[in-house]
Amino acid sequence: MSERAASRTAVLVCQGRAAANGRTGTGRFADPVALELLRPEERTPVDQVRASTPPSGWRERTVYESVRACAEVVVPRTVAIDEALRERVRGQLVILGAGLDTRAWRLTELARTDVWEVDHPASQQDKQARLPAGRAAVALSVRFTPVDFAVDDLGTALDAAGHDPSTSTTWLWEGVVPYLTRGEVRATVAALAARSAPSSALVVNYQAPSARAAAGRLLTRVLGSSITSGEPWRSLWRPGQLAALFAEYGLRVASDDNLLDLAHTRSIPTHGRTSLRTGRVAVAERR
Repeated sequence: MSERAASRTAVLVCQGRAAANGRTGTGRFADPVALELLRPEERTPVDQVRASTPPSGWRERTVYESVRACAEVVVPRTVAIDEALRERVRGQLVILGAGLDTRAWRLTELARTDVWEVDHPASQQDKQARLPAGRAAVALSVRFTPVDFAVDDLGTALDAAGHDPSTSTTWLWEGVVPYLTRGEVRATVAALAARSAPSSALVVNYQAPSARAAAGRLLTRVLGSSITSGEPWRSLWRPGQLAALFAEYGLRVASDDNLLDLAHTRSIPTHGRTSLRTGRVAVAERR
């Protein structure tokens, strides 16, 4: 197994969902499971954000602001993805780079769906250790499938885990694309397309280029002020570029929207963060 540690980004995203649960996007967004996956020290900034009581220490305030900003970003992203899954869910759902995803434990629409959670072995071990004893999935089944996207073959891993490529599959690829090189993104698209029977769909979240966002991430890495500064972005995509890549492998983009527009059309309050303008959710289909 790779010596890489479990993803810190996955923890931050889970904290963001926990902080937003019951406070933001009420009626559209809810994730009561997220808090259960967090350790006590990880819950502290979540509680502070929910109470709007920022801490005084510099490092503690940095974590607080990271969780608060993440909460604003993940709500429209989660709502849009959940809607897309509800419309397209089939008997098989494969979540690529699952992190601390909670959908198999909270989306009742997955009651007849087998779910494969694919992620790096270290992150997957961390996820399984965090799951509360007795917390049953609402999905028909959950199959943890360890894959290091940089070195492992996705198709081989899914074969071993019982995925059926002759049956339509819904693929979810959330919050992973920026952390992969363009070559790794292409290889993953090729692998999932090869296992996508007719009527399969891919729901993908990715980041478009932004000079302002790039400068901000560079600054936080230099200052070491981000809890995810050790996990840099490696590829950003314009909508046309990603659509062209998908088309090479027989996938047609049905929709592609930025998070700010998705928030506005769903009456989710925002503060117009750059990350909302550059973060996108696209749906591609195999006809």
